[in-house]
Amino acid sequence: MRRLVVPVLLLAVPLLGACADGDQGQTAAGSTGPAASTGPGRSTSPATVSDPVPSGAGDDGRLVVELDPGEGGDVASYTLDCSGTPAGDLPDPAAACDHLQGLADPFAPLPADQVCTQQFGGPQTATITGRWAGEPVDLQLSRVDGCAIAQWDRLGPLLPVDVG
Repeated sequence: MRRLVVPVLLLAVPLLGACADGDQGQTAAGSTGPAASTGPGRSTSPATVSDPVPSGAGDDGRLVVELDPGEGGDVASYTLDCSGTPAGDLPDPAAACDHLQGLADPFAPLPADQVCTQQFGGPQTATITGRWAGEPVDLQLSRVDGCAIAQWDRLGPLLPVDVG
């Protein structure tokens, strides 16, 4: 028995070390930020980045937000321009711009390999397109699990819809 255990342990140590290498950059909780689930009705990459608007420097800080309250409600479309003096038809464009500028990477996609609490936050969905910090934005949001809810809540005044 002892002869079998020692070789198995010697093989297990390098394998565990290889697993640890894949975790670099993760926090103590095991995540690098907001997370995503691959549960039913959820793609493995809920947020994508593409170039939905012209790539001119004058477009930086301009966003279009489309909010669907779900359950047959009308989709609302808002604009936000943070390229100079905050402007747009969001209820409080200055608060939205200040909030977004205070976030390190507000439109980062959720990691596809994260485990999320299975709770439903509501039928609301949103699409945000435009440019931010020199990068194109095309972000799809929902409230289908704990990770998606946290991502939604993190964007605060950019998403003025009652989710109560």
